[in-house]
Amino acid sequence: MKKKLNHNLIIGYFLIALVMLMAVVGLFYTPYPVNEMNVLLKNQPPSFAHLFGTDQFGRDIFSRVMEGASTSFFIALCVVLVGAGIGTLTGAITAYFGGWLDAVLMRVNDVLAAFPSVLLAICFVAVIGPGTYNLIVALGIVFIPSFTRVVRSEVLVQKELDYVRNAKLMGAKNLRILVFHILPNIKPVLKTSLLVGFQNAVLSEAGMSYLGLGVTQPDPSLGRMLSEAQGFLWNAPWYALAPGLTILALTLGLGLVTSDKE
Repeated sequence: MKKKLNHNLIIGYFLIALVMLMAVVGLFYTPYPVNEMNVLLKNQPPSFAHLFGTDQFGRDIFSRVMEGASTSFFIALCVVLVGAGIGTLTGAITAYFGGWLDAVLMRVNDVLAAFPSVLLAICFVAVIGPGTYNLIVALGIVFIPSFTRVVRSEVLVQKELDYVRNAKLMGAKNLRILVFHILPNIKPVLKTSLLVGFQNAVLSEAGMSYLGLGVTQPDPSLGRMLSEAQGFLWNAPWYALAPGLTILALTLGLGLVTSDKE
């Protein structure tokens, strides 16, 4: 029997690949220098010379979107690595060993989870200052509780199963059981959490940069470009459409792929 094509999955991967292509190419090549200004070309509509038009300083929007997409990918990837790395370690250890360590670490986790994530990230950035790497640290900390809860709940289930008991009877050490037996069995859930986390990291980075608390000038950022485009919605709507549609394409693609994984 012929297997039915999953159109949502195909569309999702296509949208992700499209934005990733722009981001990867933007690391090595852009049609114009991203910060090159030309007052004679300010607020020009899309054309063959400037595919997405130009902004209020005459900078090529397509070039800035390419580099902005690269920045968003880099920040989101680092945020997920920080959040998932520390969250997985914390969740696995607390669930497997329990006791006072579980009580202390989970109370700290509950305190972090009690605050709205964006508000907590704003507080961290207010203390350490804006910037790409400071934003990664702030969002990375904010993302730890969600990964901790997911991993902890899965490990609590897995450690009561027969294969863990058998491993203990055969003399396997706790660390070996945790790393080589339990964690591989929670990979499907962890993969979905990573996709959701990456999607949320992209939106969080865009939101923080939109508020002026993320990537600083003159580096391009999709969120900052949206913020700058607010004053030109009527006479240069393409300025907001280009970064906005890029964020939409990436988050929609990730959402379609994640929904299929679930």
